[in-house]
Order: sequence, then structure tokens, then C-alpha cells
Amino acid sequence: MVQLIVGRKGKGKTKHLLDKVNTEIQNVSGNIVYLDKSRKHMFELNNKIRLIDVPSYLISDSDEFIGFICGIISQDHDLQQMYFDSFLKIACLENDDIEPIIKKLEVISDTFGVDFIVSVSYDEGELPESLKEKVIVSL
Repeated sequence: MVQLIVGRKGKGKTKHLLDKVNTEIQNVSGNIVYLDKSRKHMFELNNKIRLIDVPSYLISDSDEFIGFICGIISQDHDLQQMYFDSFLKIACLENDDIEPIIKKLEVISDTFGVDFIVSVSYDEGELPESLKEKVIVSL
């Protein structure tokens, strides 16, 4: 399953994402990974949540990002959820269509049983119709 938290920059998407991940760690039996563009939110996350600073891995396009995600999944068979903050930046999609990558994430989710919760700096109206059903928070 892929869920989206959408809204323009500065609207509070990260706070919603952090609240959700810190609540979910109480309810899941598997592991949770939080991907971000820096280590800034390290102390706001429960210590059971693994924070990954994506830019430190030198990812330069969306295909490398998908490979990176698959590599994380392949190393953790107990992985249950992944949270992506600043998705457009960490997935190198700042000027690209996000629909193909979200569809790849959906296939990965179905195949490996990992849920993705993604923060995207778009207004809900800017999303393709096929992605609007995935929105759980619109700011």
C-alpha cells in the first residue's frame, strides 16, 4: 500500500509524518524505516525507527532511488513500513512526473508486503487522478 501526505512546502507535512510514524511503532510487529533528506529529525523519532539520510548515499536519479529502496527491503525481512519525507528531493523527482515511481512503489509494496507513507510537496489538485485515492492527508 502506498499512502500520500500532500501539501505545499511549509504546510506541516513533516509533522503529520512524524506523528504517524511515532504512533505506528506502537502498533506494528515489524520494523519501520524513515527516509529523509537529512538527520535533522533524528531526535523526534522513536529510537526503534531507523532513520536513513538518503543524500549521503549519493543517489542521483529515481531509478537509483528505487534500487536503494529494494536494497533496504532485501536486507530486512521484518520490514513492515517505510516513510519518505521530502519525497521529491530524496527520489530525485523535483521536476519529474511522480506517477511512474508511485506505481513502482505499489508493485514493490504488493510483492514484499511493505507499506509506504510518502510526503509530497504538491497540492492535491496537482496530482494525477490515479494518485488522488492514495491521499490520506491533504494540507
